[in-house]
Amino acid sequence: MRFVSDPATSLKIQKMQERVKWRTPSLIDRGIDQTRLVIEDDREQDAFSFLVIGDSGSGRHPGHFPQRRIAEQMLPHRDESRFILHTGDVIYLVGSSEFYPHNFIEPYREFLVGGETPSQIAFDQMVFNLPFLPVLGNHDYYDLPLVYGILSQVSYPIRKLLRSRIDFDIRFHGSYQGKAFAQAFMDLLSVAEQHGKLAAHLDQHYTAETSTGRCLRYQPGSFTRLPNRYYTFRYGGIDFFALDSNTINEPIPLSAGQAGRADRRRLTDQRAAIEQEMQQLMVDISRLDINEPEQSDQADDIRVKLQQLEEIQIDIEKQLNAETSVESDYEQLDWLRDRLVQSWRSPEVRGRVVYFHHPPYVTEATKWYQAQTLAVRYRLRQVFDDVAREIDLKGRPIVDLVLNGHAHCFEYLRTGDTGHADSNMNWVVCGGSGYSLRRQREEGAEITERIESEERIVAKSQLFVGRTGQGAYKQRPYSFVRIDVTADDPVKFILRPYVSEWSRRQWHDRALDPIVLT
Repeated sequence: MRFVSDPATSLKIQKMQERVKWRTPSLIDRGIDQTRLVIEDDREQDAFSFLVIGDSGSGRHPGHFPQRRIAEQMLPHRDESRFILHTGDVIYLVGSSEFYPHNFIEPYREFLVGGETPSQIAFDQMVFNLPFLPVLGNHDYYDLPLVYGILSQVSYPIRKLLRSRIDFDIRFHGSYQGKAFAQAFMDLLSVAEQHGKLAAHLDQHYTAETSTGRCLRYQPGSFTRLPNRYYTFRYGGIDFFALDSNTINEPIPLSAGQAGRADRRRLTDQRAAIEQEMQQLMVDISRLDINEPEQSDQADDIRVKLQQLEEIQIDIEKQLNAETSVESDYEQLDWLRDRLVQSWRSPEVRGRVVYFHHPPYVTEATKWYQAQTLAVRYRLRQVFDDVAREIDLKGRPIVDLVLNGHAHCFEYLRTGDTGHADSNMNWVVCGGSGYSLRRQREEGAEITERIESEERIVAKSQLFVGRTGQGAYKQRPYSFVRIDVTADDPVKFILRPYVSEWSRRQWHDRALDPIVLT
């Protein structure tokens, strides 16, 4: 049973490059940097605040709408915040354009120009009144298998009439390899070219002058597009780097020896067990009466569990099918290395933030052991190690803060001595802003690795906010975080997490204690 498919890394890269006319002569001749933007803001200063959300893109749950609740809790911070970062999975389940009106435009209407009439906003014509700067999540790239798409079209009227128990925010198609995300947020130069307006468009919107060339000018309330699927911007002396981790998360191939064969058998057995569990869950959900509140909650939990198991299936298949020559986005990794080096050599830069979807460090029960988690950790370490060999860091971490999603929780972790340049760094997972939440792993808060024949603690969770309790006493604390940036040099970041907890069919809002990052 497969509800979604994940395009190959090479296809993701190819499609996105076609959409932005990657490095075509019109851009090269004008000296345009397609990986940079400048936010037009006459309020910019060294001390500022911004908001972070992630994994938000679901519709209503039985009796409540978590994503909308979080958006409402963000509103009092809007005037004091300079922008919103989104750590990915903007739209569930398959990034389809069909769900942008209900799963994005409606809940975030106050942050959109014309938001007083959200039904009149087209998903590919959105303009933000507060900069909204997302990265792609895995669900934003997912597609719908052809057979399921046909079945979905045939059965949709019946499913809608019967309020189907197994409707996973899927209708007729998927993201088309991330096309819907690109239409919603990116500057599609391919469209301008089709209309014969590419040169005029570039001369109108790519006018900001920077040390790396001309780049896109992001104008809140007027023109709010991103130049690429990965990009950088500078604000208040802080460099922000937005990455597409969906193209750097291919698992390391299994070894060819006896240990590799044992791993392959284990993964094959695990995949079969998951398939059996999913079939049983489908039987269980068919027996529930979704008109009863408690059983409706159970059905919602089963839908989430099915999606969770499918993600594990995808991770297993990535491991089983990994080629000797692994597909990876080395162009993006080299770009990050070079831009970090440039950032460290720029005296006006006080700090650095990197954000992307897949967390290298996390203790959420379904993500900490995934091969994709380890692959992103491995590749990011390579980049950081390369930078550390070129730069005198003077005892400071290469980046001050890493922000991720993917794990459906809020978590703050710190690395210890990893043996690499990602040691002693701050990692924040903000992936609990709308989709159903998950628990912390039973193994606890410490993450270990085998280093030089010994097991060593490489990271420790300092705060975890996720699902707890059972049955009627289940607690679902959805979250976002406000981050205050001080005017100091070196800079300090202050985390201010906010929680809206759904428990016993009521909302309970609270602010957690601030965390000063050191």
